[in-house]
Amino acid sequence: MVKLVEFAKAVDKKMPFSPVDDCAIYMRNDPMFYRKHFFPAVIKMQEMYKKNQKVNASKCMGDCVNRGIESYCKEYKLGRSENIFKDEDKEALVKKLFSEEMKQIKDGAY
Repeated sequence: MVKLVEFAKAVDKKMPFSPVDDCAIYMRNDPMFYRKHFFPAVIKMQEMYKKNQKVNASKCMGDCVNRGIESYCKEYKLGRSENIFKDEDKEALVKKLFSEEMKQIKDGAY
């Protein structure tokens, strides 16, 4: 486990892990977050896909990712999310989750 002091130093340098990947894992594995936010966002994507509507990554996963980042930072006592996740990190997280879940939807997993 990384101490908060080490984490703060790492923010100025290079993180010892990818906060984007770590947050994605958190969002999928925290039972309450998954049920309340992640799964409904994926179901919304699935419904749009089945109706042959354009599935927009930001519209489908943007709010879920914002809530996920806040919940992740709160859970691990990391302080303000703005200090950990920059705009490009949020965009990367949206793209990562969207592409991975769309593949599952297209493969019939949902």
